[in-house]
Amino acid sequence: MNRILISDDDLELCEMLQEYLVGEGFVVDMAHDGEHALRQLSAEAYDLLILDIMMPIRNGLDVLRELRKTSQVPVLMLTARGSDVDSVVGLELGADDYIPKPCNPRVLVARIRAVLRRSEASDANPSQDSETFGVGDITVYPGAHRVEQNGNRLELTSTEYSVLACLLRHAGQVVGKDQLSKEALGRRLERFDRSLDMHISNLRRKLGPLPGGEERIHTVRGVGYLYTLERTS
Repeated sequence: MNRILISDDDLELCEMLQEYLVGEGFVVDMAHDGEHALRQLSAEAYDLLILDIMMPIRNGLDVLRELRKTSQVPVLMLTARGSDVDSVVGLELGADDYIPKPCNPRVLVARIRAVLRRSEASDANPSQDSETFGVGDITVYPGAHRVEQNGNRLELTSTEYSVLACLLRHAGQVVGKDQLSKEALGRRLERFDRSLDMHISNLRRKLGPLPGGEERIHTVRGVGYLYTLERTS
């Protein structure tokens, strides 16, 4: 049974979400300010954090920034509807996904389950895609949900791992945004959704350029993304 922490200073919303999520089979705790959330996360093991941006003492972005120094626990951000800046910054700091408030509880549950599926992939039964594979200086270990670059482990969120693994499986080919969203995020890409763009940006920063200086992940405008195969002389 998955355990979730909801961090939001709206007590009524927290209680409503807690009741709904418990009915869906989750164990749910609550924290109503950023400091309390960080204390809870350090004291208890959670499978996912639902994190509001606007909170007293420490806001959600501060919490996420501090959390990512030591933990890759999946984070689903709650953002104000129409606040693109909040959602973009949250994804830049390592959030796995975001959903605007007020949110439909059924949609929230679908997003939670999609994030958890990515996070729990390493515990799934072996499949045809479980064999280790590599592209250039990058090696992917699907069974362990791990990526190494030149033998050094990369610290990736579960979503970043899923996006990168999908691109690497199709290295040298353009992967459409809709296809990448379905395969890596487990959902259809919505209009004005910037999540894929930000996960790609994070991966570019963490991976750096190819040894020859060329960008690893190219944006094919209006289509999708392409992971570049290193040129051999």
